[in-house]
Amino acid sequence: MKKAIALSFALLMAAGALAGCNTMEGAGEDVERGGETVQDAAN
Repeated sequence: MKKAIALSFALLMAAGALAGCNTMEGAGEDVERGGETVQDAAN
């Protein structure tokens, strides 16, 4: 029973980490696009 709980917890943590990476990647792309827009406006 403890093994099943530990495995479930590990899988949930892994899924959360993967979802967090996708979110951070998307946020980084948004910031990069915003910076490019500012650079284009300055030129």
